[in-house]
Amino acid sequence: MASGQIPRQTYFYPNDKTTQSGMLIVLLGTGIESKFFAPSGRCYGNQDRTLTGSETALDAYSRPFIPDPQGDSVFALDDQISLLLKRAHQRASAIFQDRLGGYQLTPTQFFALARLHEMGQLSQNRLGRLSAMDPATIQGVIHRLVDRKLIQRMPDPTDRRRMVLRLTNEGQELVGSLLSDAAAIDEMALERLSPEERKTLTTLLRKMI
Repeated sequence: MASGQIPRQTYFYPNDKTTQSGMLIVLLGTGIESKFFAPSGRCYGNQDRTLTGSETALDAYSRPFIPDPQGDSVFALDDQISLLLKRAHQRASAIFQDRLGGYQLTPTQFFALARLHEMGQLSQNRLGRLSAMDPATIQGVIHRLVDRKLIQRMPDPTDRRRMVLRLTNEGQELVGSLLSDAAAIDEMALERLSPEERKTLTTLLRKMI
């Protein structure tokens, strides 16, 4: 070791078994420099600390990490809920297309058909709200399903000035034949989760919306 050089030791303490995230600690004499790494591998920030008494680097790691407000931003795209939800949606949509793509139905079209199968008849605006579609989207969905003779428009029996939507006989038959496949799609999308995790996920998503 060169004269005046500070002894240097490096430790990495993973947060999980994959070792993709955790705390990298560099021991510099009586002090340490710590860096927190996200799964993406990016270092979020640095924090210098001083070892006290018989404290070890692992002791220092156990202290809560406080990002330096003047340092790197504590933001990792891979950890953002909006991106995670988008990726989960993409996976579910891919499973849907693999299972039901042969029927030439998109997920939004199937949601509209399934909701009418459940509710009987609905106005277009209400169907859109209950199927999580904005007015422009539901209008296009209904137009295509009417063209395919799976949905029909009828006067509202309680208000002749208004139209309601309901399934045609062909629509009823198609939806009835696809319900078991739809349940299988849900099962495949959640296959990596335990029963308890599935229940927790559903509860949290309902709480978010």
